[in-house]
Formats: sequence, structure tokens, C-alpha cells
Amino acid sequence: MKKTPAIAAVLLIAAAVPTIGAGAAHAGDRGVIRHGSCSGSTDWKMKAKPDNGRIEVESEIDSNRNGQTWAWTLQHDGDVAAHGRSTTRGPSGSFEVSRRTGNSAGSDSFTFRAENARSGEVCVARVRL
Repeated sequence: MKKTPAIAAVLLIAAAVPTIGAGAAHAGDRGVIRHGSCSGSTDWKMKAKPDNGRIEVESEIDSNRNGQTWAWTLQHDGDVAAHGRSTTRGPSGSFEVSRRTGNSAGSDSFTFRAENARSGEVCVARVRL
């Protein structure tokens, strides 16, 4: 019976430790932040928050390598809201895309997809607000 208090202590500690991993969502000021890994060594981060009746969406691609060209598309509720090409720059080897979109009735879903033109690495970030 001596194992029961030890097991209870382990379960209590495990419940108290927050689980933060790839794709974890954090809400603050009614906004949402998600992050994760791409198909290679690159990481992505995506934020969405209300902004004066609209929604501000920021997507970041961080490969830690300067000079990479990425083709990207931002979708809002399945429709293309913006697209373009960006190049990673110093000091961190990243780029960021920021857009303000309309605010649909109900929840809004956003998908940011970026593909490295040279390596073919793909990043897909999703957030719902």
C-alpha cells in the first residue's frame, strides 16, 4: 500500500504540468496563437486576434537561413485572402506575413501554406478564432 501515495503524487504533478507542443493554441486578449513544425526543419507560428471589427492575422516562417524564397497563400474560411512570395532575412532567417481580414459571423478559420521554392519543404498553419 506504500505505492498509493507515490502514484497519487505522480498523477498530481503530471496534471499540474502544462502540455505545450507543436500546434498548441494559446488565447490572450481573445486572440489565438499556434505554432508547429513544417515538413523539414523549419518552424511556423500563426496568430489571429480581433482588431476594430476585423481580424488581424500574422503568420511567421522561421527556417534560421537567410535568402530562402517561399511562395505562400493565406486562406480565410476556405477562400484565398492573400498570396505572394517572401524571402527569409536576418537576423533570424525568417519572414512574416500580416493581413487584416473581414470578420465573418461565427468562427473564422485561417490556413497559411508556404512552400520553399528550392527545397520543396511545406509549412501548413491553421488557426480558428
